[in-house]
Amino acid sequence: MNLVKAARKGGEDAFLRLFDEHRLPLFRFAFRLTGSAADAEDIVQESFLGLLRAECLYDPRRASVRSYLFGAVRNQALKRQRHREKADDAAGSVDCRSPETEAMHAELEDTVARAVMRLPENQRAVLILAHYEQIPLAEIAQVMEIEVGAVKSRLQRARASLKEVLAAYAPRKDGYERYGAR
Repeated sequence: MNLVKAARKGGEDAFLRLFDEHRLPLFRFAFRLTGSAADAEDIVQESFLGLLRAECLYDPRRASVRSYLFGAVRNQALKRQRHREKADDAAGSVDCRSPETEAMHAELEDTVARAVMRLPENQRAVLILAHYEQIPLAEIAQVMEIEVGAVKSRLQRARASLKEVLAAYAPRKDGYERYGAR
């Protein structure tokens, strides 16, 4: 908590320590939620700036800085998604992706990444936090603002969905590849 207080008072060293400690896992989480490096960078930056604002609701008695920041990243990603969906609806669903976004989407053609991205948001977020970021279930519950039992349930549903979607890509026991698998 001392780092947050010092950073809020303008302590550059404190802010840099906080940023260096949490930046990469937050970026990976934001990137996996959005599929865009540019959006992920903006989301992480906005989350850290939000932590420094006087009106920030961060309370160290309720959650760790890490949990708070993961929650802030999740909320920012959801806000961007809703904003983008509204803009698409207003523009008649015109595809306004940039060349950079197209390049990022090309990299995401990997089968597992596509399957994860197709999961419902609440399952995807829990799966990413649990498997990619290796955050304990209790902390995920804090980030998602749900009970641990709900985290377990969402994680189980996400795993079952992935298993079903990826079954066609699993190697057969007889050594032959399945038709249609890439």
